[in-house]
Amino acid sequence: MGCCWATFCQATRLLIAIAMLGNMAMVAWATDVEGSSDHPLVGRFEGSRIVGYQVSEYDEAAVIDGRFSPLSTDKRAGRGFRTLEGRLVLIYYALPEGRSTLQVLRNYERSLQAKGFTTLFACASADGSCFETNRPEGGYLLGQAVGDPHALPRLMTDYVHNWFSQGRYLLARLDRAEGAVYASLTFGESTRGSVVVVRVIETKEMETDKIVFITAAEMQQSIGQTGKVALRGIRFEPKSDRIETASQPTLEEIAKLLASKPELKLKVVAHGYDAENTEPDLDLASRRAKSVVGALIGMHGIAPDRLAPSGAGTAPSTDRGNVESDTNRNRRVELVAQ
Repeated sequence: MGCCWATFCQATRLLIAIAMLGNMAMVAWATDVEGSSDHPLVGRFEGSRIVGYQVSEYDEAAVIDGRFSPLSTDKRAGRGFRTLEGRLVLIYYALPEGRSTLQVLRNYERSLQAKGFTTLFACASADGSCFETNRPEGGYLLGQAVGDPHALPRLMTDYVHNWFSQGRYLLARLDRAEGAVYASLTFGESTRGSVVVVRVIETKEMETDKIVFITAAEMQQSIGQTGKVALRGIRFEPKSDRIETASQPTLEEIAKLLASKPELKLKVVAHGYDAENTEPDLDLASRRAKSVVGALIGMHGIAPDRLAPSGAGTAPSTDRGNVESDTNRNRRVELVAQ
């Protein structure tokens, strides 16, 4: 009896020890990784924990700002991506059980909006809105596009690349005097758990060539008064004639203007300067004008004989007192009545 009781006591102590170790492991797993913290401008969803954290004082990062092709060799070099430079903060959160990524996304949207952020792009892999063509494996491909396997531990790479059965994405920007802040958030769901990947890019200087949205009615008013209208809502990739996705609303307004005025014909004039020497780049300006005309014809059905592309660089919109800011203002597209 004494032997049995001793054996029972030893077994009980062993089970208690195992349970205590298990509880300690759960507590350790439930805490944030050492040295990590929330970004003050973005915050965290209640009940989340930080499972990956990385800060770089100055680097570059590619963020998704429009539909992209998951089939390209370099997923960050084509349409739908923008490269930003500045202080980078990368945070991986494991979300609490029972919370859908849609609920978490909506909470972040409201919080960022309240802090002054503007949404630049949002999409979901389930409805194909992230890609140029619908993909059944969209969640996985979205994770691949966002993940950074070269700089992160294998555990974090697994979170992004292999767990997404479906995903959601949000890009927002906050303009500040000391520099614009971009928040790139990716939400992933799987049977192993759900995560949100927060990448914050704090640019080092103020962006002076912000998009200014002009409606078709405002374009018509300006053309009626002056014969032309300057547009800064059409953006191009650096040193390229490729139109950025964020330009689509302005292109749609141009199409609306032409649809409402069947007799109107326009010269599309692109002004451009090389950022390094502030001299006009007439070849680039001409190619950009042709890209705008091509987009209006190909995507919006405008008759080719109503549009004439032209490149220019000799008509600055301001004096040259401040080279950097004036150069940015001179990069514009003008519509001139013919």
